[in-house]
Amino acid sequence: MTGPVVVDCEDVAWFRDAAEMPSAARGAAATLARRIGLDGYRSSEVALAVSEAATNLQRHARDGALLLRVLRTPDRAGVEFVTVDTGPGIADVEAALSDGVSSAGTLGIGLGAVARLADAFDIHSLPGKGTVMAAQFWAREAGDGPTGGTTSVASGLTRPISGETSCGDAWAVRIDEGGPETPGSSSSGAGRGGAYGTHSPGLLGGGPATPGTRSSAGSGRSSASSEPAVLVVLCDGLGHGPLAALAAEAAVTAFRRSAARHPEPLLRDIHGALRGTRGGAVAVARIEPDRGRVLYCGIGNVSGVLLGPDSRNGLLSAPGIVGSQMRSLRTFELPWKPGGALIMHSDGLTERWNADAMPGLLRHTPAVMAGQLLREAGIRRDDAGVVVVKGDW
Repeated sequence: MTGPVVVDCEDVAWFRDAAEMPSAARGAAATLARRIGLDGYRSSEVALAVSEAATNLQRHARDGALLLRVLRTPDRAGVEFVTVDTGPGIADVEAALSDGVSSAGTLGIGLGAVARLADAFDIHSLPGKGTVMAAQFWAREAGDGPTGGTTSVASGLTRPISGETSCGDAWAVRIDEGGPETPGSSSSGAGRGGAYGTHSPGLLGGGPATPGTRSSAGSGRSSASSEPAVLVVLCDGLGHGPLAALAAEAAVTAFRRSAARHPEPLLRDIHGALRGTRGGAVAVARIEPDRGRVLYCGIGNVSGVLLGPDSRNGLLSAPGIVGSQMRSLRTFELPWKPGGALIMHSDGLTERWNADAMPGLLRHTPAVMAGQLLREAGIRRDDAGVVVVKGDW
């Protein structure tokens, strides 16, 4: 099995439906591309693709928005944009990606050319509902074609409540490289390395556990796997605005720095780090594909779902506020199957979303899946955050 790869994500800005959106997004994309070290020619390609996408949103989509962000691996940086709209959708995506097809009034390069300019490209459109598109741009040598991008097993999106620029939701992902448990691994300290996927821009429990779910109220420290595993956290800082964002940032920082390898000790480290902040709702999961399981522990209004081609299993969280009121922890275990995905989101997304209403969702990248969930279930009267980990590794 090839080890999982996670790409660090640093959100820069959302651009919303407005007359100046294409020019603003284009200028920001060009500046960002140059800042991370892309050459002038590649920066102009990034700007052109972003401008085409933004112009299409402005002229032809309802409630269109474009997110611009930086992607980082240990040895390079790239630019990604994600677009989300609420319709009208594209009836024939394959035709829309054909050469010579461009929406009236755009720059005329068409979505097919945008896809070719990108090193990685994905689009999922639901006629009558909306379209989500994601494109990555990395450095290229002169005359080179697409590099294929960097395929990450995880990605997510956060969006602040209307009227705010700071988001109180944040997520992070890191790799546990495997090997024997080390003494003191439940205490904060230097992590084991690995890559991170992060952005710093509820209650499922109360009833019986999902059938087939096993739980334990102990330390949550079963024997560590010798194979790589993925650890993921989602924090919803209490309230909105800068103070909520500070709490979420503290949770992400503690998650990154902790040497803990299982959800419960990680939550304890995060609980300590959030003392003195507003606190928040937090869930942590550990995915072990070699053992075919996911371990999940949550406090507060963070929703977890294991989604498969023919199944949907909820993951339970307990009442409380991390950093303030955290009762005894309980870790839940569910089978992890290839081809599925773990989805974690804040209560800025309603729990009433239905994967059947988004046919083909699991065939797409984590970034596009997160965008479709945000489009389908996001509410504007709250910060919204969603992270997706796929099982195709």
